[in-house]
Amino acid sequence: MAKKEFTYRGKKLEELKSMSIKEFAEYLPARQRRSLLRGMDDVKKKLLADLKKGKKDVKTHCRDMIIVPEMVGKTVKVHKGKGFETVRIEEEMIGHCLGEFALTRSRVSHSAPGIGATRSSASLSVR
Repeated sequence: MAKKEFTYRGKKLEELKSMSIKEFAEYLPARQRRSLLRGMDDVKKKLLADLKKGKKDVKTHCRDMIIVPEMVGKTVKVHKGKGFETVRIEEEMIGHCLGEFALTRSRVSHSAPGIGATRSSASLSVR
């Protein structure tokens, strides 16, 4: 079975890549459109320029960067508080923020009671 061709609001990826950022912003939801139309700060511009140059191992703290079509297929290391998480940007991520794909909170897994636990909580783990 053939892979279904990606479209975003009726536009193919090639059409989206040929648009300017202002034209592309018209297809985004209101929050992302406002963010792009207000202009990018220097950090976001530098990140986009580094990705266009094809630099390897691009690290960023810019979690609020909106994913634009030029970024598709690239790999970015997004800061998640303590370290960096590698994020490969795919077509379906267009219009989302980078921070959505690098979760900052780890899953809590509880094990046996600790050293200072009371006797009642220590006996629960025996069951």
